[in-house]
Amino acid sequence: MTNRPDLPPEIARRRTFAIISHPDAGKTTLTEKFLLYGGAIQMAGQVRAKGEARRTRSDFMQMEKDRGISVSASAMSFDFENYRFNLVDTPGHSDFSEDTYRTLTAVDAAVMVIDGAKGVESQTQKLFEVCRLRDLPILTFCNKMDRESRDTFEIIDEIQENLAIDVTPAAWPIGVGREFMGTYDILRDRLELMDRADRNKVAESIQIKGLDDPKLAEHVPAHLLGKFLEDIEMAKELLPQLDPESVLNGSMTPIWFGSAINSFGVKELMDGIGTYGPEPQVQTAQPREIAPEEPNVAGFVFKVQANMDPKHRDRVAFVRMASGHFERGMKLTHVRSKKQMAITNPVLFLAADRELAEEAWAGDIIGIPNHGQLRIGDTLTEGEAIRVTGIPSFAPELLQNCRAGDPMKAKHLEKALMQFAEEGAAKVFKPTFGSGFIVGVVGALQFEVLASRIEMEYGLPVRFEASQFTSARWVHGEKDAIEKFATANKQHIAEDNDGDTVYLTRLQWDIDRVERDYVDITLSATKEMMV
Repeated sequence: MTNRPDLPPEIARRRTFAIISHPDAGKTTLTEKFLLYGGAIQMAGQVRAKGEARRTRSDFMQMEKDRGISVSASAMSFDFENYRFNLVDTPGHSDFSEDTYRTLTAVDAAVMVIDGAKGVESQTQKLFEVCRLRDLPILTFCNKMDRESRDTFEIIDEIQENLAIDVTPAAWPIGVGREFMGTYDILRDRLELMDRADRNKVAESIQIKGLDDPKLAEHVPAHLLGKFLEDIEMAKELLPQLDPESVLNGSMTPIWFGSAINSFGVKELMDGIGTYGPEPQVQTAQPREIAPEEPNVAGFVFKVQANMDPKHRDRVAFVRMASGHFERGMKLTHVRSKKQMAITNPVLFLAADRELAEEAWAGDIIGIPNHGQLRIGDTLTEGEAIRVTGIPSFAPELLQNCRAGDPMKAKHLEKALMQFAEEGAAKVFKPTFGSGFIVGVVGALQFEVLASRIEMEYGLPVRFEASQFTSARWVHGEKDAIEKFATANKQHIAEDNDGDTVYLTRLQWDIDRVERDYVDITLSATKEMMV
């Protein structure tokens, strides 16, 4: 391995991971079951609640509850056996993928949820590529095995082909669809049987000694047993064995099978995260990396959420602790403004519930309520001027003009839009020419979410109208060159919420023309969330 010192036990027991998947693969349901097993809630909710079945805990916005989708990433911390899990549930919907990309900079591993009937879907593939860029270890959970799903080998082949990663089974399903009755836990030689009657009940485990144990035949009907034994022999011949090192460097993923809604296969997955998932990792930063075992505290903001509590106009910055042992009341330096901040009321999240965090260790995610001082990409340290790098901001793919229903309320609108821009929910551009604001997003659904949130949180009806521009590029270059360029192209120039110059384009031709005519200017589609 490396010659780094062992981590302090409190840090070594942390596992910080995100759950990624295509919409509807069952990610939020799986999150609920994690909380159930961690003892954090007594009864798991369902995304679409019926009668007494409670709503899920991790979807806290009104819109998420109405539509049954997750719109913004939420963080949760809970204990499971000897481990401390910090779980971040990300939106699967591609319209909110930017939030997800940023979240992936704050975790050490990802749990990829795949729908047993649909296999690898487009959004899973996109998110997987981001994990690949960062060499994140990936653990896979194949969900919905109790519905008609595909052949197990087919699913594994598809993951190997589409995602170019070795797959090793950590468990093997017995029967599929209506006949799905459980899995055989390969790593611990156990039979796990599912209870369909009670969805909140933990599955029963039967310890067996190898695949020729007669106990197997007592619990598994003959027609299923035959196919299962045949499959598992093939799997042992064809598929690689689990190598913990390859899992940690991101070249191999272990796969578990189960049904999250029936609480089945979830505990095995959690054991797997504990055993094979990485401890808190070294964080890339300038001018040097931050190691988790360093005694000085450092952390960075990867997400800002405004108005989590509609009764208070609060904004919570989600901070991933990169090193040290943080205690409530500590004074930390805000590297961008070089000012000191006393962190008096940091919170720990349990979905929509929060409690004061008396302490936090490297690997934890805490929330810091503030009034706009903290932005995405900010670093907080015990004095050293380090800034965490690599948190991306992408050029929006859709632009629309935003106007307040009441022209007298233009000022309020500006404030609301600036809050959403700092939260990273949208890009807001103020054109130098003409009035109003141009709002840019990655997916069309975000316009609906913004309009509904501005109305609910600020009491401002707004309307979005088509804009003549189709995309935006950040302008980089020497100050004089940028000024000269801006003067010559007034109609196309705007400023983003950080005051940086942006070139609004209608056609690809605009971009080509600038590249041809202005050699000393570069246009870029991403901007590092730097400050």
